[in-house]
Amino acid sequence: MSDEMKVTQEYGAEQIQVLEGLEAVRKRPGMYIGSTSSSGLHHLVYEIVDNSIDEALAGYCKHITVTINPGDSITVTDDGRGIPVDIQPQTGKPALEVVFTVLHAGGKFGGGGYKVSGGLHGVGASVVNALSEWLKVRVYKNGKIHEMKFSRGHIVQEMQIVGTTDKTGTEVTFQPDPEMFDTTEYDYSILHERMREEAFLNAGLSITITDARGDEPVSETMCYEGGIREFATWCNRNKTAIHSDVIYMSGTKGDASAELAIQYNDGYNEFMLSFANDVRTPEGGMHETGFKTALTRVLNNYGVKNGIIKGDDKVSGEDCREGITAIISVKLTDAQFEGQTKAKLGNAYIRTLVDQIVNDQLATYFEEHPATAKTILEKAMMANRAREAARKARESIRRKTGLESGQMPDKLQDCNERDPELCEIYIVEGDSAAGSAIQGRDSRFQAILAMWGKMLNVEKARADKVYGNDKLYPLIVALGAGIGEDFDIDKLRYHKVVIMSDADVDGAHIRTLLLTFFFRYMRPLIEHGYVYSAVPPLYKLKRGKTERVAYSDEERDQVSAELRGEGNAKVEISRFKGLGEMDPHELWETTMDPEKRTLRRITLDDARRADEIFTILMGEQVEPRKEWIERNAKYAINIDI
Repeated sequence: MSDEMKVTQEYGAEQIQVLEGLEAVRKRPGMYIGSTSSSGLHHLVYEIVDNSIDEALAGYCKHITVTINPGDSITVTDDGRGIPVDIQPQTGKPALEVVFTVLHAGGKFGGGGYKVSGGLHGVGASVVNALSEWLKVRVYKNGKIHEMKFSRGHIVQEMQIVGTTDKTGTEVTFQPDPEMFDTTEYDYSILHERMREEAFLNAGLSITITDARGDEPVSETMCYEGGIREFATWCNRNKTAIHSDVIYMSGTKGDASAELAIQYNDGYNEFMLSFANDVRTPEGGMHETGFKTALTRVLNNYGVKNGIIKGDDKVSGEDCREGITAIISVKLTDAQFEGQTKAKLGNAYIRTLVDQIVNDQLATYFEEHPATAKTILEKAMMANRAREAARKARESIRRKTGLESGQMPDKLQDCNERDPELCEIYIVEGDSAAGSAIQGRDSRFQAILAMWGKMLNVEKARADKVYGNDKLYPLIVALGAGIGEDFDIDKLRYHKVVIMSDADVDGAHIRTLLLTFFFRYMRPLIEHGYVYSAVPPLYKLKRGKTERVAYSDEERDQVSAELRGEGNAKVEISRFKGLGEMDPHELWETTMDPEKRTLRRITLDDARRADEIFTILMGEQVEPRKEWIERNAKYAINIDI
């Protein structure tokens, strides 16, 4: 950590300020951690880790460990200064107790404990404590080990000295409270990804994450001396970069600093990650606005100055960001986030700082690297031409959409109901399966759209090709909500969009192609939870006149045993080869009847993970796809190969 980041050497009780009590957290946990779902569960870990990261930002912590223990408790350790243990003046209690039992108590309100901090609100430790069945904290400080224990926010062991030590730091172990959360099972991959982010954002900081729940613990230590430069390279690892080096820019003004790393790839999607004090800001904010404005200005100025852009052919912001991977990281003393989950940064002066850095340093970089500048600008100009073609194609779609012309695609058998909340559309591959679905459906509220053949892989196509595609066009028209930047969720004609494909490799491929399309061009569909995958049965079991179906190998064995009974009667087992094989009655009973069917809702917990997987599975690079398949083959079930 640089010397200018260091602040007050002594981090003592007088720097812990108390603002208010703790009682509201268990009543309204969503206000503090976003939700009580899996995302909220993982947010508990981030709150404790953020406190250790703050020590790293202040220059005192070099190594953080995060361990998922058997039983899904979490231990976070750091080698920072250790939470203060002396008496806090306002309360007359040890500062350690105050930090874990009082809301809005922390060294981050201008008390001199921290210069910059991700844990802005000072509620992290106390909120985690309130939402934990039990929590134990140990502080290694002044040659002694200080320990406290809590249960659901209440003290069960006052602070006491339990040993001596020659190290400094803090160790927190907590068990999430099953009374507060929908699930208390941690996902190693989610925590691993977040810790990798933190390691990238803090060059030289070492973070170890361990999953100790299985027979053989899984562990990885991450440390990136190149910081966000390496982050950009890592994000592009499954893509083809169009210039070899990562463009890095940084600057400071007063207490605020910003650093940016960008690298373009030959894809068509914009990928931007922004952070404020190491906290991801998924909804962007002033730092992103400053970057976007300056990037567009610099590219256009360079193009005009060097005769590449002529007349009024300027490129738009979207054109300039096609195929970009950008990491933006800002550090500031008075970060203004929207909400405790810190989704958006509101400090206006950061926009000015980032704009100035990009305006000056990117312009200089382009002057010194004209070949790279020309490559990026030509990509933006090509994107501009494709966007114009796409606009014309979109206008054509807008003129022809069912809502405006009343003309529905031939392949759509619509339902009678007109309230979107009550309507569902099944997207079915192949005419024979569609025929069975049309005959078997409840036409009051179920529509059927037949797709045929392999549809376009939108991951490898520009927008104008997508808009004019004859396979996708009927789907766009049937849904009625438009596409891309024109997509309007309020115009959607069905609130259940069900992909119904065979349980084999071809079916999985079609499903992936459709999901890629929804993800890239109709993302609100997934974000609102309107996309589902039907789960057709795999087996038909017959004993005499009794027929049953099974959706997995395990269920097949169970149903077979039930049908055999004590008399060990013979049971005929046949495998469904495809939806087209089922008669309408079978298809209704097993796959379409709301009373009996199984539907899997497609969720979008993390857009970046989804982006990465779609890039691997559907992109140009063969090697990452091969590696992914080899690594995940063991999880492939219910697929005929």
